[in-house]
Amino acid sequence: MAKQDFYDLLGVSKSADSEEIKRAYRKAAMQYHPDRNPGNKAAEQKFKDVNEAYDILKDDQKRAAYDRFGHAAFEQGGGGAGGFGGGGFGGFGGGFANIFEEMFGTMGGGRSQGNPNRGSDLRYNLEITLEDAHRGKQTTVRIATMVHCDTCKGSGSEPGSRPVSCRTCGGHGRVRQQQGFFTLERTCPTCHGAGNVIEKPCKPCGGQGRVRREKTLSVNIPPGVEDGTRIRLAGEGEVGRAGAAPGDLYIFIAIPPHAIFQREGANVHCRVPLPITTAALGGTIEVPTVDGTRTRVTVPAGTQSGHQFRLRGKGMTVLRSSLRGDMFIEAVVETPVNLSKRQQELLREFVQESESRKTNPQSEGFFARVREFFEDLRE
Repeated sequence: MAKQDFYDLLGVSKSADSEEIKRAYRKAAMQYHPDRNPGNKAAEQKFKDVNEAYDILKDDQKRAAYDRFGHAAFEQGGGGAGGFGGGGFGGFGGGFANIFEEMFGTMGGGRSQGNPNRGSDLRYNLEITLEDAHRGKQTTVRIATMVHCDTCKGSGSEPGSRPVSCRTCGGHGRVRQQQGFFTLERTCPTCHGAGNVIEKPCKPCGGQGRVRREKTLSVNIPPGVEDGTRIRLAGEGEVGRAGAAPGDLYIFIAIPPHAIFQREGANVHCRVPLPITTAALGGTIEVPTVDGTRTRVTVPAGTQSGHQFRLRGKGMTVLRSSLRGDMFIEAVVETPVNLSKRQQELLREFVQESESRKTNPQSEGFFARVREFFEDLRE
């Protein structure tokens, strides 16, 4: 039977670039992989053909020879393709597993060969106040996790016994399977990559070498952390099976909104309402700071809403630094309410007295522009 054209086999055009060919190969290889089509001889053959096509088209020299001579370039005694005939796939079988694993991960869903049973990483959400974020905090957290079994000391075997080398993989943790001229490598299904098996499992942990238990950890929150900061505690995650290395614990910091302050990086903002008399006549106010102290701010006469007072060095601590941000006080002039008759009379007198003194330049300027606007419309 004549071989199918390699480009047609992968579903790409002859002008396809290397990335298009690679994507097409990945899709086809997944579709016809023997693990997805057990016992399907047609799919197995298709899988071999797809890999043969990709091996040729991914190599610029082989692809050039194929474009010129077709399949004959790689058949025994094929003309015009010196160096490719009679063994064009020599040594490919051993390397295919690495290529496939690089694209799709370890076959069988196992972990990496170096540490197949490493414990899982854990996440803990820790809420702290803005004040804690400013000065730092030493705290403790309690987490439910997998810890080493006290009976077997994490080995998974009964006391007095030891794990034995896996007979399926010979202690390597990996097995190879020959499929035609391809050699596929995967995690050993017997020992799951550990390289050994437990013949006499520990009863309290069922041979896992670990049990679930709650433990308490001390966590140091450095000054200056922000909302969403992640702190990694190496080796404080779940321990692995049969004495394998533990995972890590990640502490995620959450800082809820503050009742007084708004944070912006290392700076802190605070909106302070001012009585109209203080804003007009000037005075002194006391405001809180994020470190728990108070500071006095001088308000000049005629202060308007939105005016900001900058207090240098009164903001948040900068992470891993001795510096501090600034604090910004925003004045919000408050209109008086619930006035008595006498207060209303005094305000009316104030309005009459102020007509000739231009005490409200902003509003007077605005309404002057409004009048000009309507006069222009009438013209």
